[in-house]
Amino acid sequence: MSASSENKVETLRWRKGRLELIDQRVLPARFEYLSCSSAAEVAEAIRTMAVRGAPAIGCAAAFGVALEAKRREHQTQAAFDAAMEAAFKTLAASRPTAVNLFWALERMRAVLAGSDDPGSAAVRLSDAAVALMQSDIETNRAIGRSGAALVADGARILTHCNTGSLATAGHGTALGVVRSARDAGKRVSVIASETRPCLQGARLTVWELMQERIPVTLITDNMAGHLMRTGRVDLVIVGADRIAANGDVANKVGTYTLAVLAERHRLPFYVAAPLSTIDIAAADGSAIPIEERGAAEVTGYGDAQWAPQGVAVANPAFDVTPAELVSGLFTEKGVVGRPDSAKIRALFSA
Repeated sequence: MSASSENKVETLRWRKGRLELIDQRVLPARFEYLSCSSAAEVAEAIRTMAVRGAPAIGCAAAFGVALEAKRREHQTQAAFDAAMEAAFKTLAASRPTAVNLFWALERMRAVLAGSDDPGSAAVRLSDAAVALMQSDIETNRAIGRSGAALVADGARILTHCNTGSLATAGHGTALGVVRSARDAGKRVSVIASETRPCLQGARLTVWELMQERIPVTLITDNMAGHLMRTGRVDLVIVGADRIAANGDVANKVGTYTLAVLAERHRLPFYVAAPLSTIDIAAADGSAIPIEERGAAEVTGYGDAQWAPQGVAVANPAFDVTPAELVSGLFTEKGVVGRPDSAKIRALFSA
């Protein structure tokens, strides 16, 4: 990629009625696309993290619905309705924490409800999925502009997990802010935590930033406190998988630790996310389901096994950062400083 905000790599692409996804499980060793032709195949790609990142999951799920409608468009109305309901359930069960998944499915349900027959439904759902993907890119650019205004020239930005083009339809959320700041002429650099246990920071974030020629330094997750204490971090920007109505933030496990460290060292801690990531129905972080993933992600990686066979493992994929630790939310509607219930309600009423 050149040093600009244009995306040369498409995380998701719609090709002749099939969905192609960058298979993020094999990056950076290999760059290849995974092709999906049904809701079940998309759900499996989400579950196994071939596609990941809350906005990208939402976009993929929308295409999963469209794919299933295309497969079933010549069936009777009754058979079509039953197949589509099964598709919605399969996709909804793929991952529980990222609220963008359910947000996208609800929008596709509304499109389906307005269709007269299976054939027209397939066309309308395909168009709706493409529109949702394009809207996500524009939303991310707006988030980037909002956040970039608060990034100083020369800023050293610590981030966690992956929040770039690979986690969205394009541009990114937290990394989108970095890209927007760079495009505005600011000299910025990034410190990327490796992000245990699946190494999205080391494998994906570092890869994206190196492609963009944005200076990046890779650290292990437990180095962040040392770097903050020794004055090598200016601010923290992360993404989110679900934000509660009071501003509590569920994000990749380890985010809460960074928020506590940032508070201790008086550093700004920002969260970049679209409004679709805010779950008004969740009063606070305790209402957000936390996905527990398999033990194999912790006991080893790839072909390597470093823990004794049979050890008990805890593997929550996300943690919750209380709103009082969040300096501000970067959204497509601007910056929300020190988020709380009233400020978040105002975002949706504006």
